[in-house]
Amino acid sequence: MLEKLFGIKAHNTSVRRELVAGFTNFMTISYIIFVQPDFLSAAYMDPGAVMFATCLSSAIATFFMGFLTNYPVVLAPGMGLNAYFAFEICRNNLGLGLGLPWQQGLGIVFIAGLLFFILSFVGIREAIMNALPNSLQNAIAIGIGLFIAFIGLQMSGIIANHSNTLVTLSDLDNKNVLLSIFGIVVMLALLARKVKGAILMGILASTVVGLLLGVTSYKGIIALPPDPRPTLFAFDHHDLFAIVTQLKLIPVIFVFFAIDMFDSIGTLTAIGYRAQLMEAGKLTKARRALITDAASTVGGACLGTSTVTCYIESAAGITEGGRTGLTAISTGFFMLLALFFEPLVRIIGGGYPINPIIAPALIVVGGLMLRNITQIDWEDITESIPAFLTMLMMPLSFSITDGIGFGIISLAFLKLVTGRSKEVHPVIYYFALFFIACYIGGL
Repeated sequence: MLEKLFGIKAHNTSVRRELVAGFTNFMTISYIIFVQPDFLSAAYMDPGAVMFATCLSSAIATFFMGFLTNYPVVLAPGMGLNAYFAFEICRNNLGLGLGLPWQQGLGIVFIAGLLFFILSFVGIREAIMNALPNSLQNAIAIGIGLFIAFIGLQMSGIIANHSNTLVTLSDLDNKNVLLSIFGIVVMLALLARKVKGAILMGILASTVVGLLLGVTSYKGIIALPPDPRPTLFAFDHHDLFAIVTQLKLIPVIFVFFAIDMFDSIGTLTAIGYRAQLMEAGKLTKARRALITDAASTVGGACLGTSTVTCYIESAAGITEGGRTGLTAISTGFFMLLALFFEPLVRIIGGGYPINPIIAPALIVVGGLMLRNITQIDWEDITESIPAFLTMLMMPLSFSITDGIGFGIISLAFLKLVTGRSKEVHPVIYYFALFFIACYIGGL
């Protein structure tokens, strides 16, 4: 049955390898189970209900991705968009943002999700994805690798904030840093010896050492799932028309739409190259993947969480050998189990922004994603500079979307000034103007 559904042998993998990859994905993204309630509780949302919505929406979305596309891609509430939701849109305990009730904020996410779905269904998002030239597609994959490695370095405590240089090397005698270095060493040693499950083994080894050092602590095993009712279908569905007609909220809806669109396009492109799913520079099931991504946002808003999107951490499972939808489905299964094993999951996934158990996986996976750098034509300045800016700006701006924006603007400019405008799809020029307008408008 599994062979018929997922083509295990055809993808040169095994059921065991897919399950290990799925568990690795779960371990790598498990921090969102605790980060999301923490972020959204700042907007006065019930943290238990948000945790329930996070686990359930992630599981359902990932199941659909696995069955509809057979891709090893995991979905969960997006980092960055959750901060935008809590601190820039909704009324929060820091006194920031527009000051909207969180119910209205979820209504905005719902509307943006419907836009995602419509544009994905008619193939517009797929057309945008396929319009990106190969050099930019590879640069996106590399940039995301640098981005998640940078996140991992921050989560590990290896680098710290600095008032003059922005970041600096932290104290290496700190227990968190030492545990992170231990995890990196274990993972790299096992990868170098081509041991299957190297990243998962590194996470588990770091967990054991973390317990011994007191970096993390035993918090139990089983607990009843939290009550979902405080956020379940609580979005402002009676006033959706009023939300759309409020001029001040139209840019907010568009920002949610634009960020999710380019984040998902960038993530799917990176994962496609990493998992060798690309054919002639295109994902053959891109439309199904993007429809799933869009529908997941709508479902997440109904359950009570911010935008659900494809996760670049899926690369961790791919590195472990995951190649089919069985990887995604097993990750979704573990997300459901997390509702009942919340204390056990907290041992590994808790501790954001510092998490020396998960951080090594992000650093190692990010480094492995740099292999596509040889696919960029560095002799052609109209290709190499946009690729360079894309790779550089993602970690420096802490945004996948901004990296893509700088890449598209510079690509369009260089092709125009060199008289080679016909070498790229016309949609590139439209989106170059779109990004320029966003930056000028401060969006």
